[in-house]
Amino acid sequence: MKKIIISFFFLVLLLQVWAGRYAGDFIAIGSGVRPIGMGGAFAAIADESSAIHWNPAGIAQLRDPQVMLTRAFLYEGLASYDNITYCQPLPNDVTIGFGWTRLTIDNIPVFNEEHLVGTVDQRAAFPWLNLTAIPDDKFTSTDDLFQFAFAKHLHKDIDIGWLFFEIPVDMYFGSSMKYIKRTLYKNVGDGTGFDFSLLGRTNLGMLVDVDWLGDIAVGVNFQNVGNTSITWDVASEHTDDILQNTKLGVMVEQPIPAIKSTLILSSDFEYVYNGTDRFGCEFDYQGKVQARCGYVNNQYFDDNGDEVSAGLSVRIYRVLVDYAFVTNTLGNTNRVGLRVSF
Repeated sequence: MKKIIISFFFLVLLLQVWAGRYAGDFIAIGSGVRPIGMGGAFAAIADESSAIHWNPAGIAQLRDPQVMLTRAFLYEGLASYDNITYCQPLPNDVTIGFGWTRLTIDNIPVFNEEHLVGTVDQRAAFPWLNLTAIPDDKFTSTDDLFQFAFAKHLHKDIDIGWLFFEIPVDMYFGSSMKYIKRTLYKNVGDGTGFDFSLLGRTNLGMLVDVDWLGDIAVGVNFQNVGNTSITWDVASEHTDDILQNTKLGVMVEQPIPAIKSTLILSSDFEYVYNGTDRFGCEFDYQGKVQARCGYVNNQYFDDNGDEVSAGLSVRIYRVLVDYAFVTNTLGNTNRVGLRVSF
């Protein structure tokens, strides 16, 4: 097992050197409602079906089948973002998951350049030669992401030497295969990609010999490993490469027995676009109500890329109703969703 883990990391880090460039950024919007409410700091939590995006290894934490539906209204109604995921635990601590995500932009105007007259200089000098503001047609642009994820859970009690007992460690390994399809006016582009991830979790109290402390977890997700690209159905066979990304996260989960509640603090760092810091906090009251908040610091956009988020979930039997609100320079976003376990 040690050799397998070392070989896995060596392969992933080597492939990370070969990077793509720009395309498929709609994938980075992220699925689910709860993770978005926590600022996307979810790589080390990943305990619901939306983990297919944030850290596929995490779906092995699910003990029951789960369906999740998400609807988001982006940038003051400019676009809609829909997502559905399903995860199914199998024997031998294996879990598989399926996900579909669609970004839709409607009513994009089309202006036919065949109506243009004169040269560029002539149209600059005589504005009435330019096209009118009345479009010749409108179309809908769609971006689709289909994902299949596989995850495996391993448990090990480790004797680290200086203690008189063993430390329980839960390790989760996962991967995700994705198919991307983009439709823009009369053209279609598609491609495939792969993610590899892992998540480790143990009891912090046992590590530092403080009984009342809860669990700590670390997660990493290598996204678009290798050369993930989108090829368009045009004569030139133009290809858009997708940037590779690494998500590295840490989480502390602290039970509060006096009120039968739990507090989660999480932090993620993403290496793409000069780095993005994500911070999240969630308070779960007796498993019935969850309140959360998050903060994102995107170093590529300086202060203009900062986002603040908040969210709330209410449990009704085995159904969780989720809501999240996110600020954005292009327009604030509202997300609603359902998580159903059965």
